[in-house]
Amino acid sequence: MTVLPGTTGRRRIYLMRHGHVDYFGKEIAAAGGDTKVVPLTPLGQEQADAAGQALSHIRFDRAACSGVPRTQQTAERALAAQPANARPALEVIPGLVEIHGGRIGTIRSRAELAAKMAYYFETAAEEGATMMEGGEVFRDALNRAVDEIERLLAEPGWHTMLIAAHEGINRLILGWAATGCSRENALTSVRAFEQDPACINVIDFDMVPHEDGTPGTDIERAIIKSVNVTPYNYFKHGMNMTSLESIFAEKPG
Repeated sequence: MTVLPGTTGRRRIYLMRHGHVDYFGKEIAAAGGDTKVVPLTPLGQEQADAAGQALSHIRFDRAACSGVPRTQQTAERALAAQPANARPALEVIPGLVEIHGGRIGTIRSRAELAAKMAYYFETAAEEGATMMEGGEVFRDALNRAVDEIERLLAEPGWHTMLIAAHEGINRLILGWAATGCSRENALTSVRAFEQDPACINVIDFDMVPHEDGTPGTDIERAIIKSVNVTPYNYFKHGMNMTSLESIFAEKPG
């Protein structure tokens, strides 16, 4: 098993959120409201570039995104700071696409929308809780995201990986890692994690051989090294709203 230098069984995932997007832009209007098509804004591109510069000294064995334009563009821009001869091919992992939202209901203002969206993760641990009315069940999203992370960790030949995903999915993965890689308890902590645009999280995983001696490894523990690091504004000066509050409170340009 390939491991981080100086360790006996440790792997590291740099888990990013995509950069800034405009969920009310012309691309979504043209697609009938489908948020999967939204690209990075110029601000989002700058944020992804800043992340790439911060990560430029790190050599990634693998890199992946969820496959939608905003995560693909974020990963590509972050990887652009890597030497061309050391840049891994970008993989697509559809199981890491954002939690599928449902119906928002009647909203009379952007401020009301911002307030409503800001608290959806507060209920994530409740039985059957969904992302908005009729949306994906949080536990189902957790299971598909963790399935992918566990699959990646079980694959040989790498020790450092970049993943560009989404706020909701990242919060689920962080909640799982923070509760001893327990799917049962993961949703109890997701509301405490914030994910600003183009942020970087660093999670280490200690891997051990199967106890029964069969080929393969298990996760012994997860170590969260960094959370929500934003290289374009390390100390969050002026970033007083949560990510969801900020996105839905923005005035159309």
